[in-house]
Amino acid sequence: MKRVRVGVIGLGEVAQIIHLPILRQLRDRYEIAAICDVSPGLLRAVGDEYGIEHRFAHASDLVALTDLDTVFVLSNDEYHAEQTVLAASAGKHVLVEKPMCITPREVDEIVAARDRAGVQVMVAYMRRFAPAFLRAKDELQSLGRINFVQVRDIIGANRLFIEQTSDIHRFDDVPDDARADRTERARRLVTEAIGETPAELVAAYRLLLGLGSHDLSAMRELIGSPRRVLAAAQWNGGRFLTAIFDYDEYRAVFEMGVDQVRRFDAHIELFGVSKQVRVQYDTPFIRHLPTTLVVKETVDEAFRESVLRPTHKDPYTCELEYLHDVVTNGTAPKTTPEDFGEDLRLFGDIIGALKPA
Repeated sequence: MKRVRVGVIGLGEVAQIIHLPILRQLRDRYEIAAICDVSPGLLRAVGDEYGIEHRFAHASDLVALTDLDTVFVLSNDEYHAEQTVLAASAGKHVLVEKPMCITPREVDEIVAARDRAGVQVMVAYMRRFAPAFLRAKDELQSLGRINFVQVRDIIGANRLFIEQTSDIHRFDDVPDDARADRTERARRLVTEAIGETPAELVAAYRLLLGLGSHDLSAMRELIGSPRRVLAAAQWNGGRFLTAIFDYDEYRAVFEMGVDQVRRFDAHIELFGVSKQVRVQYDTPFIRHLPTTLVVKETVDEAFRESVLRPTHKDPYTCELEYLHDVVTNGTAPKTTPEDFGEDLRLFGDIIGALKPA
C-alpha cells in the first residue's frame, strides 16, 4: 500500500486531538512529513512529539516541498481558502477542514486552482463518512414518503469535553501582527459574504460555517438541498438559531446552539409514514464514541425499534481511509469544493431570512 506523505498546516486542537493521532495510527497509509504553524511553541512541541524534521512558520514554505503528496489545511477558517489555493497550485492534493472558506468568491478560486493543477480538494466533513450515516442512506430506500425532517445540534462548548479528556499543547506566542491580520481578515471576509450586518448576524454566520456546516451538509446528502428557507430566527447574540426549510411535500426544521452543558445532542431524524430513521452523533473530540442508527417502524401490528452501532471506529478515521483512496487512485471525493459551495449558498439564504425586512 502506498504511503502518502502529508504536510499539516495548523497545529491546534483538531490537529492534536484528531488528525495527527489518526495519521500516526494509519502509518501503513500515511507519513507525517512536515508541519506548519504561526506559533513557534506549537511547532517545537508537536514536531518533537512526532519526530518531524520539516517545520515551517509559513504555509508557502511547506507547500514548496517537492516530495509531499497531500496537504492538510487545519488552520483558522480565515486562512483556509488562501492555503488551499497555495497547496493545490503547488500540485498537492488537499484535505481542508470545514468550513472550506467564508465567501463564494473563494469557492471559485479553489475550484480554479484545483482544475489548473489537476489535483483533488476534499472538504473534511467527517460526519458524512460515519458508517451509521451510510447505513441511514440505505434505510431511506424503504422509508417511502417523507413527512418531516429534524436536524438538531445543541451542544456544550468544545472545551467542556477537551479539558476533561485531552492534554493540549497551548502557547501564547502568536505574533501580534498575525493576531491583527486574522481579526481584520475575518471582518473583511464576513462582510464580503453577508454585507454589513449587526454583530449577532455575524455570530450566526460564523456558527453556521462551523457547527452548522456539518449538519446541513449531511442533510443535503440525505435529502438534497431545500427549495427555499421559509423562516429563520436567532437569539442569544447569534449563538442559537433555528430555520425551517421548504422541500415542497414536507418541511425540515434545523436547530443549533452552543451552551455550557456537558452534553452533545447532534442528530438527523427523518420521519416517513410508518418508519423513522435517526442518525445520532457524539462529540468528535472524544475519539471512538459511537455514531448510532436508530430505526423505529410499524411492522404488521407491532412497533419495532432497533439501534445499530456499526463500529466503534470514529468517523475521522473512516474519512482518512477514504482520503487515501482519493489520493492514490484519483477518485473524486464526494465532499468537493462545489459541494461546499451549496452549503455556503444555504448559509447565505438563512442569513437573508434573519435580516429585517
